[in-house]
Amino acid sequence: MKICVIGCGAVGSLFAAHLARAGKVEVFAYDVSQPHVDAINARGLRLSGAAEFTARLRASSDPKELPRCDYGIVATKATHTKVAIAQTAHLFDERSAVCSVQNGAGHVGYDIKGDTWIGPFEPANTPMTMVNELAALLTGSGMNTVALADARGAQWAKLIFNAGTNPVGALTGLHHGAASFFPPTGELFSALIDEGLAVAKALGIELHNDPKQMVMKAANAPGKHKASMLQDILAHRQTEVDFMNGAIVEWGKKLGVPTPLNLAVWQLIKGLEHSWTNP
Repeated sequence: MKICVIGCGAVGSLFAAHLARAGKVEVFAYDVSQPHVDAINARGLRLSGAAEFTARLRASSDPKELPRCDYGIVATKATHTKVAIAQTAHLFDERSAVCSVQNGAGHVGYDIKGDTWIGPFEPANTPMTMVNELAALLTGSGMNTVALADARGAQWAKLIFNAGTNPVGALTGLHHGAASFFPPTGELFSALIDEGLAVAKALGIELHNDPKQMVMKAANAPGKHKASMLQDILAHRQTEVDFMNGAIVEWGKKLGVPTPLNLAVWQLIKGLEHSWTNP
């Protein structure tokens, strides 16, 4: 069995390294960063923190070098999804299944070992047997994974968590724990989450987790975790705010649910992005 991880950044590397270490499948990684690909091929993929190991796998920045695969795990940023899939679509056929896990230099550190949930969140022809098979492979590799027949509850819980925390960290420069325990920003976390919860309720989605409990779990984790959006802002990279707060705002408009705070932070992040163009 062959699995290709598309986008081998921090999240993709967790999946690629665990699966490669387990040795039950052939693991390939596709990433556009040639230095990252070269580091993986030369020294392996090293994880540290909640797990300490180095795994060997084949990485490439040329999708033509990769074979047909049974599974794909897409871990690019949302802004890069369309291009990445266009470049790698030939790796998969009607017998394959592709899993999105979207929410370096060969070394990834991570602080918390949590569960992973996978399953369809929109109409799909993927049989549940394949969802179960991939979940079993991931669990066997050391990443406890739960197969869900409907993953929308897990998807929206993570979306609301991200939309409530990422832009606040990006706008203030505070790491997650600091923003959680400082009353003004902690209250903003909660208010942004409340808007997301109202949208999910209007959609009839029963959340798999409580986003506010997710906030506190992350806040009490060791280390000073910088949200991915803050890292993007510091590097002057386009953020994923359109797919986080922007998505909640758009669904709110469709459903008649007010989301003024999500709209405000979306506007502020877009303004920051615009500032880099020297208008």
